[in-house]
Amino acid sequence: QVQLVESGGGLVQPEESLTLSCAASGSILFVNTMEWHRQAPGKERDLVATITRTGTTVYADSVKARFTISRDNAKNTVYLLMNSLKPEDTAVYYCEADVVDTMTYRGKAYWGQGTQVTVSS
Repeated sequence: QVQLVESGGGLVQPEESLTLSCAASGSILFVNTMEWHRQAPGKERDLVATITRTGTTVYADSVKARFTISRDNAKNTVYLLMNSLKPEDTAVYYCEADVVDTMTYRGKAYWGQGTQVTVSS
């Protein structure tokens, strides 16, 4: 059993910053790729940023140069530093992790419950 728990969402004003965290716990052998997705009201869930176990990162064009994804492999935790936030960044943010567990030794995708980020003046 593997759980992902997100934290750090909230209400901020435009141009402010916010950092999200997502910690994986449970029967984990190791965690491969970790990602952040977001879903705005009435829209599909979109990929925001990806980070591999070795630290390679990929960003959606809409967040490049503003958001930074990072991870701590010892803590099985991924972070998303969001700078210069805009109203269009308002969404529920979800983390996803590809986890190899100690029971099956196979990779499986797990999702967090989501955390609300609202950017408004």
